[in-house]
Amino acid sequence: MWIEGFIAWSLLRDGRAQTALMLVGIMVGAAVVVFISALISGLQANIIERTLGTQAHIRLLPPEEFNRVLPLQDPAPIALVLEDRRPQRLRSIDNWQALVPVLDRWPGVTAVSPTISGPALAVRGSANRSVSIIGADTERLRAILPIADHMVEGVFRLRPGEILIGRELADDLGLQSGDRMRLDTAGERTVVMTVAGVFELGVREIDNRLMYLDLDEARSLLDLPGGVTALELTVAEVFAADRLALRLEALTGQRVESWMETNAQLLNALRSQTLSTTMIRSFVSLSVAFGIASVLAVSVVQRTREIGILRAMGLDRGRILRVFLIQGALLGLAGGGLGALFGSLLVLAFDVFGPRLFVIGFNPWLIPAAMALASMAGLAAAAWPASRAARLDPAVAIRHV
Repeated sequence: MWIEGFIAWSLLRDGRAQTALMLVGIMVGAAVVVFISALISGLQANIIERTLGTQAHIRLLPPEEFNRVLPLQDPAPIALVLEDRRPQRLRSIDNWQALVPVLDRWPGVTAVSPTISGPALAVRGSANRSVSIIGADTERLRAILPIADHMVEGVFRLRPGEILIGRELADDLGLQSGDRMRLDTAGERTVVMTVAGVFELGVREIDNRLMYLDLDEARSLLDLPGGVTALELTVAEVFAADRLALRLEALTGQRVESWMETNAQLLNALRSQTLSTTMIRSFVSLSVAFGIASVLAVSVVQRTREIGILRAMGLDRGRILRVFLIQGALLGLAGGGLGALFGSLLVLAFDVFGPRLFVIGFNPWLIPAAMALASMAGLAAAAWPASRAARLDPAVAIRHV
């Protein structure tokens, strides 16, 4: 095998100009593959992080209420039923106290937080805003949402009489940490709260509408003693949340929603991005393969006499075939390595000098993957020129002009 490799290297060295141009083409193609792959992966990771940074992975909710239609006493061929959808009142999850310790030990579940949520009216002076209040335990909420990492004022703390509010809502009501405000609920319950802290998650709907307070305080305000309206979960494998949600729904009898269900359009967009990346990789690989094939095909024509001499010296067709296959693999490996390094520099330049909306990051496995892809493309592209060279008749090839 080393003889074929030496001959392949000698042929590449003799055609320095062609080899250099081919290496540049392969390098550009591999760099495009590495940069696009890193860019799309970084973008998707950033989108998922921003999405899951503001919501739980799985939510257990009470089953929806529905109308029960009594059967007719006398069998009739046709039953006409005019039915309006039943309004959904605020209800607690049945037996939630027993579910929490079970979910805490559930394989794949990393955190569980009982919450109670409902509408309220935030009032300060002559200003008022319609808000959604969420009652939770401080430590359990910390494990679900990164609110503690996004505090801009005050402290992350949920105690009776204290509340956490979003930055935009605080600006609208003229509030800052330590100020007091009034909360009115639909049950004509009113309480005066102190702002313990102000957070900013970067999502307008959350920063402008949500308020977090102590779990017992929320129960009192929403007139739901001893109950919770949701159990929020985070899981280790975020893309397995839908399967775990289906299993929990079957076992608990509750209504279970995963982030993948509530963000179906986002997942469709991510799949479209992945498909576009795959298509780009495929077309770039094809262009690299065709480039290598064209160079090696020209090389076979230019070195027809040399191939005939090698055949006359005793190299069989198998060895001639391996010479050009090794040429294709060497071109792909060298061009892929240079392209992977160039693509890594492009990723670094984007992170340092780009718009800095998000950080791409770099997966070191992209370099060997790009080299392997380019080598396979070079090997596949060399198959036809190699077989053509191996089929040359030595006597005819030596007389070739």
